[in-house]
Amino acid sequence: MTSGSNGSGSPSGRVLRATARRGLATKQRPKGQVRAEINVTPLVDVVLVLLIIFMVITPLLTKRFWIHTPKQEKEEIERSQAADPEPPLVLRVTEDESINVNGTAVPLAELPDRLRRMFAAREDHVLFFDAADAVRYGFAVEVMDRAREGGAVTIATLATALNSPGSGAPATN
Repeated sequence: MTSGSNGSGSPSGRVLRATARRGLATKQRPKGQVRAEINVTPLVDVVLVLLIIFMVITPLLTKRFWIHTPKQEKEEIERSQAADPEPPLVLRVTEDESINVNGTAVPLAELPDRLRRMFAAREDHVLFFDAADAVRYGFAVEVMDRAREGGAVTIATLATALNSPGSGAPATN
C-alpha cells in the first residue's frame, strides 16, 4: 500500500486525522482553497458584556429636576370670608330701551350722576353691562358712554345673566 492512496501517510491525511480527533466535520477541498469560518463565541461574549454594561448604566442616566417653589406667605381665605358683601353693579338695557341698575329704573340723563354716587360707596369701579338682543347698537353704545362718564373704569359685557340677588332679572340657563 502506498502512503498517498489511502491518505494515512500524506499531509492531507494527517489533517483529516487531526480534525477527526477534535470532533470537527470537514470536507475535503482541493489543495490551496481557503476555508472561511467565523468563530462566534467571542462575538457573543462581547455582546453580552456590552448588554450588561448598558443595563447597569441606564438607570443612572435618568435626570431629575428639582424645583424649589417659594413658601406660601398668605393664609387661605375661608369660604365665609370670601363672600362679597356688595353685589356687583349690573346695568341692564331692556328691549324697550329702559335702563336698570341693579333692578332700579334709571333715566338715561340721570345715569352718570347715579353711577357716581354708587361708585363713591364702592372700592371697585367695575360695571357689568347687559343689553337685550333687540336693543339698537347705537343706543347701547350711548348707554356705555354715559356709564363711563359716571365713573365706570371697567365695563364688562355679560354673555349670560348674573345670578345675584340685586340683579333685577332671573338668571337664564
